[in-house]
Amino acid sequence: MTQQSRRNDPARRQRIIDATLAVIADHGTAATTHRRIAAAAQVPLGSVTYYFATLEDLLTTAFLQLAMESSAAFRARLEAATDRATACTAVIDIIANQVWAEPRTLLLSYELYAFAARHPAVGAVMQQWMDSSRDALGRFFDPLTARALDALIEGIGIHNSIDRAPLDRDAVRIIVERIADC
Repeated sequence: MTQQSRRNDPARRQRIIDATLAVIADHGTAATTHRRIAAAAQVPLGSVTYYFATLEDLLTTAFLQLAMESSAAFRARLEAATDRATACTAVIDIIANQVWAEPRTLLLSYELYAFAARHPAVGAVMQQWMDSSRDALGRFFDPLTARALDALIEGIGIHNSIDRAPLDRDAVRIIVERIADC
């Protein structure tokens, strides 16, 4: 599809947001530009600025989408749990292969945390994301254990993404069982 045939494309705004996340994953937030986003979205440069007044607005929108999608996947996996044992399995799945294990998701999460640290509006969304995660965990675990598991989920993902000897599913299971007393 050419840029000309997309002139009245109702999905253009969403494509720009999705392209923004792809550019961030490929180049990092600091190297993300309107031009790179337009090229990745296959839209004219003016379309990017038409939908988003500033690059910060666009980055914020893209990161908010990432946070909502990740939070929804996390919550859905835990909502499928019926008891503490299946909740422990859900946590293991989230760490080992379902939500955090994808390298792109981890990379975007690093960028999101750094961006949120400098942008209070996104920081507030990150707090909501953490609260949502802890609330989902709180169905089966006390508040302190829920908080520890939440930190463990992200921490192991971060470490596994760069560690020469990443933890496998069995190691993750042992750690979760020790922390959560499963």
